[in-house]
Amino acid sequence: MQFLFGLEFTQDDWQTALPGFWAAYPSRPKVMQYAQALIEGVVAERDALDASIAQCLENWTPERVGRVERNVLRVALYEMRHMSDVPLNAAINEAIEIAKSYGSDDAPRFVNGVLACEGGRATPGKFVDLHLHTDQFGWFRFADAGG
Repeated sequence: MQFLFGLEFTQDDWQTALPGFWAAYPSRPKVMQYAQALIEGVVAERDALDASIAQCLENWTPERVGRVERNVLRVALYEMRHMSDVPLNAAINEAIEIAKSYGSDDAPRFVNGVLACEGGRATPGKFVDLHLHTDQFGWFRFADAGG
């Protein structure tokens, strides 16, 4: 997330910039491997991810979406669509938590709304046995059909 956010400012080639990022922010090999796969996927799918975000905006233009929120949404949408080992509810809940920590005051609700919209357009396979419900705080959550 931090790396993708930085790319918004520098417009550097991600493959050239990533080794410098890891030198500044070392991590465990498995974390680096997962992050690189996520970064590579988000960069490759950025236009499609941004189009999906734009389709879920109500009374907003894509240009108004903050950089933090945009990258949180890109990562979550990529995980939801392309990473079969990431549970849908985990991708959504993690995005909301990151938005709470790093976004604006309205970011968690905004991220929640966009991801609920995207989840409502369920694609066959990963989403088929899921349904949307609201928790005790009014946040949309996805749960197994039995839960």
